[in-house]
Amino acid sequence: MNVFRKENNCLKYHYDAEELWIEPWGDNSFRVRATKMAEMPKENWALSVETEAIMPEIKIEKDYAGIKNGKIEARISRYGKLTFYNQRGEVLLDEYLRNRLDVFAGYCSALEVEARELKPIPGGDYHLSMRFVSEPEEKIYGMGQYQQPYLNLKGTDLELAQRNSQASVPFAISSLGYGFLWNNPAVGRAIFGKNITTWEAYSAKGLDYWITAEDTPAKIEESYAKVTGTVPMMPDYAMGFWQCKLRYQTQDELLEVAREYKRRELPISVIVIDYFHWPLQGDWKFDLNYWPDPDAMIKELEEMGIRLMVSIWPTVDYRSENFQEMKEKGYLIRTDKGFRIAMDFQGNTVHFDATNPKAREFVWEKAKKNYFEKGIRIFWLDEAEPEYSVYDFDNYRYFLGPNVQIGNIYPAMYAKTFFDGMKAEGQENIINLLRCAWAGSQKYGALVWSGDIHSSFGSLKNQLAAGLNMGIAGIPWWTTDIGGFHGGNPKDPAFQELLIRWFEYGTFCPVMRLHGYREPLKEPMGTKGGAACVSGADNEVWSFGEEAYEICRMYLQLRNRMKPYIAELMEAAHRKGTPVMRPLFYDFPEDQQSWEVEDEYLFGPDVLVAPILYADMRNRKVYLPKGSIWKDYWTGETMEGGRTIEADAPLHRLPVFTRNNRSF
Repeated sequence: MNVFRKENNCLKYHYDAEELWIEPWGDNSFRVRATKMAEMPKENWALSVETEAIMPEIKIEKDYAGIKNGKIEARISRYGKLTFYNQRGEVLLDEYLRNRLDVFAGYCSALEVEARELKPIPGGDYHLSMRFVSEPEEKIYGMGQYQQPYLNLKGTDLELAQRNSQASVPFAISSLGYGFLWNNPAVGRAIFGKNITTWEAYSAKGLDYWITAEDTPAKIEESYAKVTGTVPMMPDYAMGFWQCKLRYQTQDELLEVAREYKRRELPISVIVIDYFHWPLQGDWKFDLNYWPDPDAMIKELEEMGIRLMVSIWPTVDYRSENFQEMKEKGYLIRTDKGFRIAMDFQGNTVHFDATNPKAREFVWEKAKKNYFEKGIRIFWLDEAEPEYSVYDFDNYRYFLGPNVQIGNIYPAMYAKTFFDGMKAEGQENIINLLRCAWAGSQKYGALVWSGDIHSSFGSLKNQLAAGLNMGIAGIPWWTTDIGGFHGGNPKDPAFQELLIRWFEYGTFCPVMRLHGYREPLKEPMGTKGGAACVSGADNEVWSFGEEAYEICRMYLQLRNRMKPYIAELMEAAHRKGTPVMRPLFYDFPEDQQSWEVEDEYLFGPDVLVAPILYADMRNRKVYLPKGSIWKDYWTGETMEGGRTIEADAPLHRLPVFTRNNRSF
C-alpha cells in the first residue's frame, strides 16, 4: 500500500490512524498539519491572511516523497520521518524520532519515541508533542515576551500561555535560516533543548505549524507578516510621549497634569485615564461623580494637542447595568462547574466572551457610545490580570480553578472587539494597548506593553530581551512601563537613577510611555465606584527631583525631534512587518559578532542604542556592526564598524550611535 498521495497542491501521508498534510503556504513556505481524528481541523488560527495558490514540485517514490516550494523542500519517508531543507540542500529542521520501523536508519532505536505524538486525553482531544532534532549551536529568537534576560532563547524552557507580563507569541527565527510558527493556540510549552526541541499543546485536535526558509532574518520576518498580517499605520500623535500613572482619580486631577505639561512647554502626545473611571466594571462609561464633563475634558485636551486614552476592562460586575442582559444573551464566559466568578477585585466579576462575535459587537456598541463618539481613539484593553488557561476552543468552555485565565487566543479576540468596531466606523489608524497578544494580534492594532513589572535594574534588563523578541515574533508595536510598575518611590535617589536610565531607554522604544504604581500609595477617595480604588503617588516627569526632570526634559525633546524618523519605521512595520526595534543581526546578518550581542539594539536601521542596565554604571562597551561608519550622537565622532569601543555614559547620556547621515 502506498502511504503517499498528491491532492491538488498538497502532499498527503497516511499511516495507521495519522493523516499528515504538507502544502505551500506563501512563497518558500509550508504549512504542516496532522491529526488522528476523522477530519483535519478546519481552523486557520494565525494564518488568516489569504495567500496565492502555489503549485509545488511533488515527487512520490516507493520509500519517500518530497515537496518543494521555492527555497524550501520537505521530504518524508514511508515510515513518516519528515525533514526540511533549504535551496542548498542543507538541513533546516529534522524530526526527532526513535523507533525500529526502519532498521537501516540512523535513528533506529528501541526507545520508541514519536516525533509527532498525539496522546488522547479526557474530552476527546489530544496532548500534542512535536519533537525535532536540536542543533546545539543554533540561535533562536522571537516567541513573544518573557520575563527573563536572554535574547537568544536556545536552552530555554518557555510556557506557552498568557500571564500578566508574559505574552506567548510562538513564532521564532533561527540562525539556520528558517522561521517557525507553532500555529496551535493552546496552553503548552516550548523547550529549546541542546539535544531535542519540543513543542507541546496540552489540548488540541491536531498538529499545525508553518515553516519558511529565506536568506536573511528580515526576509523571514516579511514572509511571516504576509501570512499573519501587519499592524495598521500608527497615527502621528501616538509616536510622541505618553503620560500615565496608576491612576488619575478625577477629571480635575488629569486636566491639571495636562496643563502643567503645557505650562512647562514639554512635548506630550497622549494622556491616559487608567481603570476605575467607571461606576462599575462592565458599565463602560465615565463615572460622572468624578468625571462630570467628559466632552469638555476631551475638547480641552485636543486644544492642547493631547489625545486621550482610556482603560477598558473585559470584566463585568454582577451589579453592572449590563450584567443581566449579557448573561441572558450568552455574552459572558462560563465555567465547567462551580459559581461563575472570575475575579473578586472591587466586586464579583466575570469576563465577557470575546470569542463570541455578538458579544464583541455588544461591548463595542457600549464603548462607541460612551468613548468613541466623544473623540477617543486609543483604547487600553487591560485583560484584568490574566492568570488562567483555556482548553475547549470549539465550545468555548474555559475555567480551571478559581484563578481563571482565558487562553492564548483570547487577547487577539479582545483586540478584535475594538478593531472591528473602529474599522466599521471608518477609523484606519487603530491602537489597542494590550497586556498580552498571540500570533496575528498585530493586525488588530495590538500595542503590547510588558505588564506589571518590578522597578529594578534586573527588570529593566529583562525588558530589553522582551521587547526585541516581541518584535521578532511579529508584534512591532511594543512598550514598557518607564520606571517599572511596582516598588518605585519618586523621592528615593536609587529609584530616581533607575527612572532616568529607563526613561532614556524608553525614548528609543516603539511607544514611549511613563507609567507606574508609585509609593507611597494614595488612599481611596470614597467607598463607591472608582473612588473606592487606591491610587499611586505622583508619576510625572517633574516628580523625581530636579536632576531627573532636566534629563527627562532633554529626552522628551529628542523624542519629539525623532518623530519623522519614527514615522518611517512605523511605515515599514505597516507595509512589511519590520520590527521597529530589533537585534543587531536583523540588519547585519553577515556580521557574526552581531549575533552574539544581547545588550544593544537597533531602533530602525540607522540608530544603535546601548542601554545602561546596571546601577552606578557610567561607561560601557559598545559593539559597532561591521560594514558601516557610525557617529556618536553626543560627540559627533565617527568610527568604522566591526569593533568594540568604550562609550562614556554619565547619568544624562545614553550611548547612541547613528549612520547614513541620520541626525535629529
